[in-house]
Amino acid sequence: MVLETGKPTPAPSVEDDSSKRTGTWVTASAHIITAVIGSGVLSLSWAIAQLRWIGGPTALLIFSVITWFTSILLADCCRDPVSGRRCSCYMDAVKSHLGGINSMFCGLAQYVNLVEVTIGYSITSAISMAAIKRSGCFHKNGHGAGCHVKNMFMIIFGFIEIVLSQIPNFHELSWLSAVAAVMSFAYSCIGFGLSIAKVAGGSHSRTSLTGTMVGVDVTTGQKICNCFEALGNIAFAYTFSTVLVEIQDTLKSSPPENKSMKKETSIGVSVTTVFYVSYGVVGYAGFGNTAPGNFLTEFGFYEPYWLIDIAILCIIVHLVGAYQVFCQPIFKQVEEWCLNRWPNNNFMKESRPIELPLLGDYTFSTFRLVWRTSYVIKATVVAMLLPFFNGILGLLGAASFCPLTVYFPAQMHISREKIRPFFWKWIWLNILVVVCLIISLLAAAGSTAVIAKDLQTFEPFTSVY
Repeated sequence: MVLETGKPTPAPSVEDDSSKRTGTWVTASAHIITAVIGSGVLSLSWAIAQLRWIGGPTALLIFSVITWFTSILLADCCRDPVSGRRCSCYMDAVKSHLGGINSMFCGLAQYVNLVEVTIGYSITSAISMAAIKRSGCFHKNGHGAGCHVKNMFMIIFGFIEIVLSQIPNFHELSWLSAVAAVMSFAYSCIGFGLSIAKVAGGSHSRTSLTGTMVGVDVTTGQKICNCFEALGNIAFAYTFSTVLVEIQDTLKSSPPENKSMKKETSIGVSVTTVFYVSYGVVGYAGFGNTAPGNFLTEFGFYEPYWLIDIAILCIIVHLVGAYQVFCQPIFKQVEEWCLNRWPNNNFMKESRPIELPLLGDYTFSTFRLVWRTSYVIKATVVAMLLPFFNGILGLLGAASFCPLTVYFPAQMHISREKIRPFFWKWIWLNILVVVCLIISLLAAAGSTAVIAKDLQTFEPFTSVY
């Protein structure tokens, strides 16, 4: 299904036909899948356990509809309404439609969120690497063994990302996104299959219409915080608006990129929703109210251990690619700002071609090497300070959902279509924004409370799993 505004798309300008824009529905779909079906899927069974049989699936459906609708609006706003020039990033799109102040607010929200996502992915990858080592230990010594390991795997992940961060731009990232997309389907399918096997094998896990029970599973305060945190986790599971404009900027101008993006968004969100609901429901049926926050790395399953290891390895490979999808916009924005600020600085602008074995020609830049390496190192250090999976996911979802997924697409649509204040469409679009703001605030409050509790017993750089 495609939402049309009835407004003709401005004719593509000459710059849109440049050779760098070679993206197709295949590459765009790979980027979307890599961004959407991420580590958030692993927490959905836990989220449904907090929100109940009815509330959990309903929340998934509501978030999917909102994400689809606002993404369709955003796809129509990726060109300047006056000049028809294509916007290369989310900030440009907001500036073209809403002005400079809104653009600055958008940039703050977007890039803070992108930084948080890269930190969150560093955390998840390290937990996953540690889980592979623990899996072998459990198989050898029994499921009751402690098998705790000191987690220094973030350093390994950081080193890998330092190397991959030298990929010049989003346009050359398609192969990595394709690999990551395949990996995301692989580990999700393995988890889904293991959950079905657990249910078919006569799982005696306790489920209920009210989800986790006060006085049995959790206290009243924990129940409230967990429900809010679960909403943030679901919001995070649908996060990709932060990079939608950047993905659309890679597409060819023919057919019109906004129509292509609408189609790919509709397919991607629809397939993802079916998968998420099935995955979350089956996982909750298998584990019940004791569903772990991440049932692969927190060992909802122990055997077959080799299959668990394959699934976890797929998570790691997916996160390697997803990290780049979310950090490339950061790299691009900083590098363009520096070049504009110091146009005659040789360190900033100097680059030279070198030939790499098996990879061919590569344009090397000392500035890119230094800046991107320092970014990955700093993100890794912060991740080592805050290694909390569910709390971080909930906070990330809460921080990005309202401003980037709902507010800016709705306001740009109102501006583009010149919808007058207090007309029916203006009213319900703003009601949607207010409702989503309340949800985001509640999710942020719940996630912050959980993180604050975890911090009471946590010692920096000494995390053990």
